[in-house]
Amino acid sequence: MRYCRKCVQPDTRPGIYFNEEGICGACLYQENIGTEINWDARERELREISEWAKEKSSGVYNCVIGVSGGKDSTFQSLFARNVLGLHPLLVNSEPEGITNTGRHNIENLKSLGFDVISMRPNPLVMKKLIKRDFYRYLNPVKVTEYSLWSSAYIVALAFKIPLIIQGENPGLTLGVRKKTGTDGNALKANLQDTLEKDCLSEYVGDGIEPRDLFMFHYDRHRLEKEGIKGVWLQYYVKEWSQPGNAAFSMAHGLWIKSADLDLHDIGTYRRYSQLDSEMVQLNQMLKHIKFGFGQATDHACYDIRDQIISREEGTALIKEFDGKCGQQYIQQFCDYIGITSDEFWRVANSFRGKMWKRVGKDQWKLNDPIWESEPPSQKINVYDVIRRLDLLLQEDTIAKKKWFENK
Repeated sequence: MRYCRKCVQPDTRPGIYFNEEGICGACLYQENIGTEINWDARERELREISEWAKEKSSGVYNCVIGVSGGKDSTFQSLFARNVLGLHPLLVNSEPEGITNTGRHNIENLKSLGFDVISMRPNPLVMKKLIKRDFYRYLNPVKVTEYSLWSSAYIVALAFKIPLIIQGENPGLTLGVRKKTGTDGNALKANLQDTLEKDCLSEYVGDGIEPRDLFMFHYDRHRLEKEGIKGVWLQYYVKEWSQPGNAAFSMAHGLWIKSADLDLHDIGTYRRYSQLDSEMVQLNQMLKHIKFGFGQATDHACYDIRDQIISREEGTALIKEFDGKCGQQYIQQFCDYIGITSDEFWRVANSFRGKMWKRVGKDQWKLNDPIWESEPPSQKINVYDVIRRLDLLLQEDTIAKKKWFENK
């Protein structure tokens, strides 16, 4: 595995871009934020789009926002209403096995004064497709991404609402620029790696009919024909960041994961991400098996670019948490799709990438992981790093609240 020279992004991420100097596309974007991007011009463009949406709207709502109730969607919703003066309709695609924290957060978002439509595909169809994707791709949340992303676009088209506001463009924040591009057009969300195939051709069969998949895809060409626009808010707002959005949303009632949670169970050091479904933890472990990196790597990359941890600290956090998953999440998934634990591991290990080598009957080791190829120059206590990040988050919560009040 080759790692970005600035963050800890590996070259095994599907669609990732590295330049000739070994720097990933996400770090290249981060370099441009403070130097090459005219944020005043982008804010003017966003406000012009917002005014266009108000004039274009023929009904009550002038924008649609897909929401989970988490850090990003809470920020998006309040920014759209209170800063841009829009009247949004929020659309929640309820995940399988929604957590109590997830339920609280979507109810909290409603209590902040929004109209919300909740959508949930047929759970029997969803379970069948999740099991199929586990066996086919070792990615049980793949099919859930179709319904999650499509929900806002479906509602915008049905209600003829002119504007859709999404959060991050992964072409920028993950560096997979060949997929969604590097602009602000969120109608291209269907080009993401997990969504690029037409779900009708991928999932029809074995008892699944096209009518069962209405909530799993959106008609981009019809949206464009109707003149409906989609924007990535992160492209237009300089203040956008994952820790910043978390701090902002916590100031407005967001619940995060419990402080007494064993972070090894969730495979990362962050307690404010992926709050609404417990299947995420399992899927991130499976991603680690396939590609050699998991959720801790993703989070460390973001935090290194935001300059709140060093690259060496990120490496230590990855070594400690990446690819870990609590047995309770594994057993919960096995019970859900009706397989044994032995069958789960038989399938999982059959997908192991070339970066793994077997070191025992049921033991595997990464070849040349970053903490061995680039060992830290000093011993790092990961819990000291986490405590520092928690304090920064608390301070940022107060600062973000003041910033929003003055915006």
